[in-house]
Amino acid sequence: MGAPDAPAAPSGATAPSGQAAIPLEIAASYRARSRGLLGRDGIDGALLLTPASAVHTFRMRFAIDVAYLTRDLTVLTVRTMRPGRLGLPRLRARHVLEAEAGAMARWGLCPGVRVTVDAP
Repeated sequence: MGAPDAPAAPSGATAPSGQAAIPLEIAASYRARSRGLLGRDGIDGALLLTPASAVHTFRMRFAIDVAYLTRDLTVLTVRTMRPGRLGLPRLRARHVLEAEAGAMARWGLCPGVRVTVDAP
C-alpha cells in the first residue's frame, strides 16, 4: 500500500463502448486531489478525483477532458478545459474524472453513461 497522500494503486475503468479497461488512478486524499494532474506532461488513462465537484487547470501543461460524475458514477457532463481555466462546480457531482483532451470522446463517455471502476 502506498503513502497516504499518494494516488491509490492503478485500477481500471471500463469504457461504455466495451473497449478494454482504461488505466485509472484514484486520488482520494486531499493532497492527491489538490495535486491532480499538475506537473505532468500527460496521462495514460484517467484520474478519478473523489470526492470532488469542481476542478481548475491553473499551472497545467496540457488540455484535459473533465467528466463530472454523480455518486453512482453516472456522467453528468463532459467538458474540455484548456490550461489556466476554472471549472464551475456541478451541484450533483460527487466525483470528477480527468483525462487528456479528446480521450473521453474516443471512450464514448457522454451524459447519462455510467462508468464502471474495476478493483486492482
